[in-house]
Amino acid sequence: MDQYALLFASMLNAGTVLAIAALGLLINEKSGIVNLGAEGMMLCSAIAGFAAVVHTGSDTIGFLAGMGAGALLAAAFGVLVIWMNTNQYATGLALSLFGAGFSAFAGIKYVQEKLPERPHFSVPLLGDIPVLGPALFRQHPMVYLAIALVGWLVWFLYRSRAGLVLRSVGESPESAHALGYPVRRIRLLAVIAGGALCGLSGAYISIVYTPLWVEGMVAGKGWIALALTTFATWRPARVLLGAYLFGGVTMLQFHLQGRGVDIPSEVLNMLPYVATIVVLALISRNPAWIRVNMPASLGKPFYPGT
Repeated sequence: MDQYALLFASMLNAGTVLAIAALGLLINEKSGIVNLGAEGMMLCSAIAGFAAVVHTGSDTIGFLAGMGAGALLAAAFGVLVIWMNTNQYATGLALSLFGAGFSAFAGIKYVQEKLPERPHFSVPLLGDIPVLGPALFRQHPMVYLAIALVGWLVWFLYRSRAGLVLRSVGESPESAHALGYPVRRIRLLAVIAGGALCGLSGAYISIVYTPLWVEGMVAGKGWIALALTTFATWRPARVLLGAYLFGGVTMLQFHLQGRGVDIPSEVLNMLPYVATIVVLALISRNPAWIRVNMPASLGKPFYPGT
């Protein structure tokens, strides 16, 4: 039972990485913007957060540095696609490639660096409960923050006026513009907010999830987070569920290796990506269902003068 409790705890830990990034991308896409640069933003944020903790010893400063790096890159992306009307998909891919190269260059001298001793967290009293304690109540605070973020985002998108405006911009920017809303500025703010969350996820990887810096350490998690938004049909609660599902698949490979299952490690390493492809293939069998839930202007440029 203790082994399964630890497996469940590691699933929550791995799922948090995907959930925070996917929620950021969800905010982007609710405004009508597709950002394929999540992988690059997460890599740059991972090295920014790691370097900040190395020099200051503060995890909080590291998370803020990661969010700042993600927001800065997202702002540059937003200016290009929203004001200069560059192709969203090509610009996002360019951002992803830039982030991979720049993070590798900037992180050369941090490869051998070590972070200060990592603190251990436990909810008082609840953390001592057999099985449930190790599984649920000894997590990093960021795990609980991700869950709270889902609740807040549900309220924001479907219960607040600002969320209604954001969704209207994603559904029909022309109508929102006709009503006097600054569509471009709203989209830019959404892109920056999404980039900050992707940055927080990247910093979480290098500070908590795998407390070190290695080139390419995000290892495709940005792409999985991007796929999660489609898997969840642009619903925050489903994003969290999907993130834990993929996090469980990721951790399952280590559990199976630890149990001595006679399966090549290369096959086990493929599991999260194979699961992503299978899920997307199953969802794509019903394109009408995707179109009903997808923001109508997703990926489409907006020209306020027309």
